[in-house]
Amino acid sequence: MPQRVVFTPDALDEEFGQQILARVSAQNLEVELLKSNRLTGLRDPGGDVRATYRTAKNTLAVVKAPAGALRLQPTPPSADWQLNLAEGCPAHCQYCYLAGSLSGPPVVKAFANLPQLLANTAAYEQPSRVVSFEASCYTDVLGIEHLTGSLAAAVRHFGQREGAQLRFVSKYDHIHSLLGLPHQGRTRARFSLNAEPVARRLEGGTASVEARMQALRRLALPVAQGGGGYPVGVVLAPIMPIPGWQQHYAELLDRLQAALDFDCDLTVEFITHRFTPGSKDVLLQWYPNTSLDLAEEGRAVKRNKFGGLKYVYQPEQMRAMKAWFYAEWQRRFPAAPVQYWT
Repeated sequence: MPQRVVFTPDALDEEFGQQILARVSAQNLEVELLKSNRLTGLRDPGGDVRATYRTAKNTLAVVKAPAGALRLQPTPPSADWQLNLAEGCPAHCQYCYLAGSLSGPPVVKAFANLPQLLANTAAYEQPSRVVSFEASCYTDVLGIEHLTGSLAAAVRHFGQREGAQLRFVSKYDHIHSLLGLPHQGRTRARFSLNAEPVARRLEGGTASVEARMQALRRLALPVAQGGGGYPVGVVLAPIMPIPGWQQHYAELLDRLQAALDFDCDLTVEFITHRFTPGSKDVLLQWYPNTSLDLAEEGRAVKRNKFGGLKYVYQPEQMRAMKAWFYAEWQRRFPAAPVQYWT
């Protein structure tokens, strides 16, 4: 629950913005109606980065997505296109992938012009194949769903689009509003999981790994058994070769196998830990006492076509981990394809 909720005038002009206002008001949260469309009062006047972080993380801003949001960006390998229902995340993951990729304080912004954003996806569909849209590039949509209703609206929308698929991933477990929706198998609900030492130490403000697994199970169960009947997925991320990593990740996969003890449409994505110089700088300001390994020594440098670089694990270590995870996954889930390793 945010400590502060603000609405811009543009957001209140939108019918969906009014629906979010009603949801927030029903939670007895204090609402501030801004006089302009500019977000203010987020930065600490003394320049304290940690104070700014706390203020922003405790703020939900309901805004109208800018015109640029209608120009969708490709997002391989997870999906064809980004579909941002919001930006900013309520969680406190110390390896946060958003650090350095979003400008300004890390406030959670929910978009009030959602119907426009959803309708716009039709322009990106192709008659020859199913096109996928990722809703979790810059937020955890399930983490704010009780306040916005955006994810349920998106699920309903894609349930009517034969040529498109919605994808989201979450570290939260309040999935009750997604049960019973007419998704028609066109939304894949994925949960981010990690070894217990990583989740407990580095994933603040999220649901427990066990709670996420049970949410995954409930969404995957057939409707006739009280579930959601969704295609589901696991995002193992960020994989870290912590001491005893084979044992810890084997225990995680064993627990997952026990939770999914029935036939379901399951996929997995493997993502190893990486960071950029910019994200490292931001993360160390946000979490100055973190135990996250951000040492550049011993890492390999990976460059993109624009000249940017990120620090990843050494090739031989990556090969060893990839071989282990593929073998362990396929032994437990032979019918569940690996979508990618990165």
